[in-house]
Amino acid sequence: MIKDLYKYRELLKSNVKKEIRGKYKGSFLGVLWSFFNPLLQVAVYAIVFPYIMRIKTDNYLQYLIVGIIPWTFFTTVINQGMITVRMNAGIIKKVYFPREILPISVALSGLINFFISCIIILLFCVFGGLGISWHLLLLPFIAIIQFFLTLGLVFALSAINIYIKDTEYIVQFIINMLFYGTPILYTATLFPTTVRWILYLNPLTELVDFYRDIFMYHQMPQLHHFIYLVVVTGFVYVIGRLIFKKLEKGFAEEV
Repeated sequence: MIKDLYKYRELLKSNVKKEIRGKYKGSFLGVLWSFFNPLLQVAVYAIVFPYIMRIKTDNYLQYLIVGIIPWTFFTTVINQGMITVRMNAGIIKKVYFPREILPISVALSGLINFFISCIIILLFCVFGGLGISWHLLLLPFIAIIQFFLTLGLVFALSAINIYIKDTEYIVQFIINMLFYGTPILYTATLFPTTVRWILYLNPLTELVDFYRDIFMYHQMPQLHHFIYLVVVTGFVYVIGRLIFKKLEKGFAEEV
């Protein structure tokens, strides 16, 4: 795959640019919506949610922003990546190229947008009095893990969606449920220790905690949690890639 990606690197680059520019094409603010969307979400949750759940957490605004932006990265890549093969049906039928380029382009554009959006997190942390520390050097490593976790899911879902048209509706429902199953709006400590481990079976819980560790708490993520996340990511990526390779043979006939 690496050899193919290098050979078709210009196509990959142009696809990534298209994904970044195309999302907000024609809108007045353009790419600035990458900043405004998470900020608007945070504004709503910061006003409403503490009163509904009676949450009393220090630096709740920063707590929210550090959770919302990685979540936006995840959901944007899943939603766009899941339909990317079907949206490029015309090219698939006419030209040969490694089909993996399509989901990889979506995931890479999401990663770039995420790194840009991290400027918002930094501003909130600095002006909120939390400051920054050397732990931010871990940001690229954590983001790359999220990239491969999400890419593995996109590989599988984009291929399955060609054959089962209801996939995107089912996945959207699961994502909505998963949002409330991930400690983004609330703290995991709201749950008793006897059931809290269930939250941590969710790899997104681990990811959000890691981001909070390096942005807010200036500490290293716990090693056993890190190992668990890497193992789950590797498993999801390998299975997703196998599903994609197995099903891609019929893309031209099914799209």
